[in-house]
Amino acid sequence: MSITDIRIFGDPVLRQPAAEVTVFDKELRQLVKDLTDTMMDAPGAGLAAPQIGVSLRVFTYYIDGQLGHLINPDLSLSAEQQIGDEGCLSLPGLVFETPRALRTVARGFDMYGEPVTIEGTDLMARCLQHETDHLDGIIFIDRLDYETKRLAMKAIRNAQWTGQDVPDVRISPHATRGRR
Repeated sequence: MSITDIRIFGDPVLRQPAAEVTVFDKELRQLVKDLTDTMMDAPGAGLAAPQIGVSLRVFTYYIDGQLGHLINPDLSLSAEQQIGDEGCLSLPGLVFETPRALRTVARGFDMYGEPVTIEGTDLMARCLQHETDHLDGIIFIDRLDYETKRLAMKAIRNAQWTGQDVPDVRISPHATRGRR
């Protein structure tokens, strides 16, 4: 098992768009394993690579007993909307009603570079959108209306985890030759 620390709101890696995965190798498979182990330990419904400090377009999910991952996701969203409770492992303990598309089709790749399509409604659709947002540097509170976001920011300021030290950001699990 390789459980990794989850980055908390305020860490700059959570606001940076993640890089596309171009190499499907052993290190990528280890990243998927690290994400899966960390998500299951938390426990969470999903976890994106930036949340463990790796700025790559990879996430894992565990919804209704379905465990999986997606790399370089591209989403198609339904016009029909849902509003429901949403939380985030990077904002521990905070939950707010958040609007999302009711249905989502996500296309991407598995850890071996094989094409994958995931169709989801309700909670799965919410998870796919939430985790893909993380890969774009978007946090679910960015989707809230003005008044709810104001309440969320107040809750963040009052949270016990606010102000924790921010660790180094890893852009890639691959050798960077001195670059981040």
